[in-house]
Amino acid sequence: MEDLTRFEIARIVGARALQIAMGSPVLVEVEGDEDPLEIAKREFDEGVVPVVVIRR
Repeated sequence: MEDLTRFEIARIVGARALQIAMGSPVLVEVEGDEDPLEIAKREFDEGVVPVVVIRR
């Protein structure tokens, strides 16, 4: 991904973890009963999180 600040990364991962916890489809392979936050971190690391950051 582009150069994101630590605050942007935290916001993206947190929002994605909430989506996963609420039943959104997971975009990576899940091993057993994983925590939504860990899944969101892995999705972010693999670059498959469907989020775009627009700065003004």
